[in-house]
Amino acid sequence: MSIRIHTFVGLILLVCMMSDQVTAQRPGINQDETKVPDFTLPEVLEFSDGGLVETAEAWQSKRRMEVFNAMADNVYGHVPKRKVSVDFKVVSSWEVLDGAAVRKLVKIVFGNDPTNFANLLVTVPKTESPVPCFLGYNFQGNHTTTNDPRVPITDSWVRDRESPPTKGNRANEAGRGASASRWPYKELVKAGYGLATIYYGDVDPDIHDEFKNGIHPLFYEAGQTKPRETEWGSIGAWAWGLSRCLDYLESDASVDGKHVAVVGHSRLGKTSLWAGASDERFWITISNNSGCGGAALSRRKFGETVAVINRVFPHWFCDRFPEFNGRENELPVDQHMLMALIAPRAVYVASATKDLWADPRGEYLSLQNANGVFALYGDPTLDVDPPAADSPVITGLRGYHSRTGKHDITLFDWQQYVKFAKRQLDK
Repeated sequence: MSIRIHTFVGLILLVCMMSDQVTAQRPGINQDETKVPDFTLPEVLEFSDGGLVETAEAWQSKRRMEVFNAMADNVYGHVPKRKVSVDFKVVSSWEVLDGAAVRKLVKIVFGNDPTNFANLLVTVPKTESPVPCFLGYNFQGNHTTTNDPRVPITDSWVRDRESPPTKGNRANEAGRGASASRWPYKELVKAGYGLATIYYGDVDPDIHDEFKNGIHPLFYEAGQTKPRETEWGSIGAWAWGLSRCLDYLESDASVDGKHVAVVGHSRLGKTSLWAGASDERFWITISNNSGCGGAALSRRKFGETVAVINRVFPHWFCDRFPEFNGRENELPVDQHMLMALIAPRAVYVASATKDLWADPRGEYLSLQNANGVFALYGDPTLDVDPPAADSPVITGLRGYHSRTGKHDITLFDWQQYVKFAKRQLDK
């Protein structure tokens, strides 16, 4: 999507300020397990009137929506009610991986505005039958996920970085294939899976621009200039964008639309979790190193906290969320409830041993504290203690591992996701 930047210089300055804020906020952050405060999690299996949820039917028919609305009201925001048209067009297709796969470039146009679009890159094994598919956002443009010269360079706003090198918030040829290690097309195709990716900035630029760019303005009512207090921020918009990608994948004869797994790393892991909670069509939801506002319990105040994330990234969540800066115990929800919203569909959470900023233990405990809801559907209990590093654990509907290493998504991570997906298919 060609983003209409209203104050381009101002946006660059904001990015610099945000970077300084991140650096300034890290000193003093707790990364000592012995200093985690005492806390009590909100009851996920208790109706708002105090009654207990005892059956899967009671969860699905009533309590699930109570939890979803509470998460939307206080953290992610609701999608506005206004309807916006979305159109799809396959722009081009070609063979890749020595003829083993077909790649398509799909243009997604929002709101009947040809300048307001996103590019979805879909790569599937060349077979006669539809295949299950992974879907996820990338950080710097589709061209960074592969060395394929036919993948166009995004012309949307990108965050300036040294690697891949960008200048003036614009991508360039030097970034082609720079993030290829995170997107193992060959391995996934060989395993029989498709992989669809889209640049998240095509949907909404990752900058606090007062929601003047991206898809937000398409949803404004007359006289409205920003989302309302309990309407979506950027994460909600990105999640909505993933659902629109799923709309397309369901129509693509080469993809098994009933078996699309949504996956995301870091802030896009937060997004994948909210997408999986919001759209029950997603088959599997995968969170990779998603941390605060993603898989990690907010009440632990370990690593990145609610206060830090709202100060540094004020555009990610709804305007009510900052009311709980430093007051996590007053939140009516916590992230175990986000995990519960995905039941009875499958969910996989991954951490990294050196990624203390994302609170690996807190990520596991969210999954573990959703035991009660998953038990309603016959899923075995997760132990309270996380498994050893590089030793994945799977209950049936839930999976978890903590990979040795830093904040990243690697081939090891993808291998576990493929194994988990195969296990779900084999049921």
